[in-house]
Amino acid sequence: MTETVIRNAATLLTMDDTRRELSGIDIRIRDGVIAEIGTGLRSAGETLTATGCVVTPGLVNTHHHLNQTLTRAVPGGQDALLFGWLQTLYPIWGRFTPDHMRVSAQVGLAELALSGCTLCSDHLYVYPNGSRLEDTIEAAQSLGIRFQPTRGAMSIGESAGGLPPDALVEAEADILDDMIRVIDRFHDPREGSMCRVGVAPCSPFSVSRELMRDSAILARDKGVMMHTHLAENDQDIAYSKAQFGCRPGQYAEDLGWTGADVWHAHCVKLDVQEIDLFAKTGTGVAHCPCSNCRLGSGIAPVRAMRDAGVRVGLGVDGSASNDTSNLVAEARQAMLLQRVTRGADAMSAREALEIATRGGAEVLGRPDCGQIAVGKRADIAIWDVSGIESAGSWDPAALLLAGPTRVRDLYVEGRRIVAEGQLTTQDLPLMIETQNRLARGLAEMV
Repeated sequence: MTETVIRNAATLLTMDDTRRELSGIDIRIRDGVIAEIGTGLRSAGETLTATGCVVTPGLVNTHHHLNQTLTRAVPGGQDALLFGWLQTLYPIWGRFTPDHMRVSAQVGLAELALSGCTLCSDHLYVYPNGSRLEDTIEAAQSLGIRFQPTRGAMSIGESAGGLPPDALVEAEADILDDMIRVIDRFHDPREGSMCRVGVAPCSPFSVSRELMRDSAILARDKGVMMHTHLAENDQDIAYSKAQFGCRPGQYAEDLGWTGADVWHAHCVKLDVQEIDLFAKTGTGVAHCPCSNCRLGSGIAPVRAMRDAGVRVGLGVDGSASNDTSNLVAEARQAMLLQRVTRGADAMSAREALEIATRGGAEVLGRPDCGQIAVGKRADIAIWDVSGIESAGSWDPAALLLAGPTRVRDLYVEGRRIVAEGQLTTQDLPLMIETQNRLARGLAEMV
């Protein structure tokens, strides 16, 4: 048995069923699970003092492309819209090897962990030069972060009217076979799982109608979740109408891509009927505000989604379109954008933090995560609010208004993977050095 007590947290934002906020509180962690919340708790194991700190559930990232941390701020894509941005980057991603995939995933996950993230989904849809999904799974295992990788895919290349180059697409039979392989080898459906695998055809403009339908059938046969991009910008809507004769929401529904086991990235351009469809079917949304701003896609109607009952989580999206992996910054941006469109009272700091924690866990089908309550997994972020970012704050728990963007301590499954602001599981300077060397090598090939 392993046990840790976090003592004397100034404020605990539980995100439990009653959204309790507790002061001067202790948390007992036992064997990766929250065992007790109270005062005056003692432990025969480790004790960590959280005096002057705000404690929250670990943040949850519902959409990322971790391989893109190797292509941040690429000049040709800095000012491009989505389709032009993709056409700039596709040839570069086509040069990736398994080493590029593994190191870029380590860097992205490390950056997320330092911003308080304990659970991350990843959407990997390019597999050049022998790359496989396990390259990213191994990176997550080495870091100690809870992981939900999805086996993405592209099957329609330029010669068949699609957007990606032919060299990056795969035969659909091979895609389905590999989806089965990675699910059978890596998916762990148990409570407390550190790795759950999903299926994720990239987008309606890079795979066929048949692959969308077949992957949905496969996912439900295997009992795994489904993910794709949907309704990201005006071009996306125009493509759907021209190619399929309907809006993206209708296309998704027709092919079995709505339901509690489905979540879609972006959904910037959902209309009222599509929002109602998602609410009725329990379909989730990964909201990626910084990427949507960076690519000029627009502002997703998150307030309307939440009011209708749609499950919404946050995603940092790929680092080539953000260009960071900071989930606290993402939550703040989500809050601010809803205020821009709907007024200063449209979204509070606490609601945005709830979306970043419990909201994301619900989108990913993880009721065991995203809240601090007895029996839930011990995924816990500790924020030091004694620094310059919070100086003068009347409400330190309003972290997204005045607070740090780097976590002091982070527990995943009861294991402390960030201690005093430093990773405990990886040599961060070496990781950065390796990443920069690989990025320089890619740049020299362009």
